[in-house]
Amino acid sequence: MRVLVVNPNTTAAVTDLLVAAAAPVAATGTELVPLTAPRGVPYLATRAEAQIGGAIAIEMLAEHHASADAAIIAAFGDPGLFGARELFDIPVIGMSEAAMLTACMLGRRFAIVTFATTLGTWYRECVEMHGLRERCCGVRALDQSFRSLADVQEEKEDLLVSLANQAVTDDEADVVVLGGAPLAGLASRVRNRVPVPLVDPIASAVKQAEALVTLAPRKAIAGTFRRPAAKPTLGLSEKLAARIEHRDSDSPS
Repeated sequence: MRVLVVNPNTTAAVTDLLVAAAAPVAATGTELVPLTAPRGVPYLATRAEAQIGGAIAIEMLAEHHASADAAIIAAFGDPGLFGARELFDIPVIGMSEAAMLTACMLGRRFAIVTFATTLGTWYRECVEMHGLRERCCGVRALDQSFRSLADVQEEKEDLLVSLANQAVTDDEADVVVLGGAPLAGLASRVRNRVPVPLVDPIASAVKQAEALVTLAPRKAIAGTFRRPAAKPTLGLSEKLAARIEHRDSDSPS
């Protein structure tokens, strides 16, 4: 089983962090294939950046989907997720959706804890996008600068743990999701410092990818996630243009 780990920002160190956190939970025989955005921004934090990252993620999927069994949009906020599910035949998993649905199976209400206030609005809108507003009791974020994106979890570990505990006591969270790709792996390290389950989004996404590949759902040919009809393109990458124009090997005859 080959699972693409698609990081739609340009920080390769974060991609490495994601794969390192995901590898211990991956089943024997699951190959995690890391992909880092070739252009864009170091990390996604705003609506505009999410739109850019989503488009780049779809380009990367167009390039690599044919050799994979599933793909993960490895950014909390799931940029490009619905478009990717529409366009490609393999299961595409959103890291935040997988985390939130996992949290819903562990408790009634979950909170999201993250490392920067700029992420809060986008994450709240992600909760709404997935129809989980009634299950989410809040998004809490640190209001501090940080030295390095790849090292933010080590730098802010104690503060993030404190914030998670506040979500439990003040927001009555049954589960806490540690949101943001740079926090990958933190949940397993601090799980005994918070009195409710902690969810790691990339670990949840990997297990969901494996489950969907095993279940082998068909690609929709009706409904809103069916593949769009062919249309001409201008200026897109060759692989993405071929996918949209139905010139690729998966196109119907």
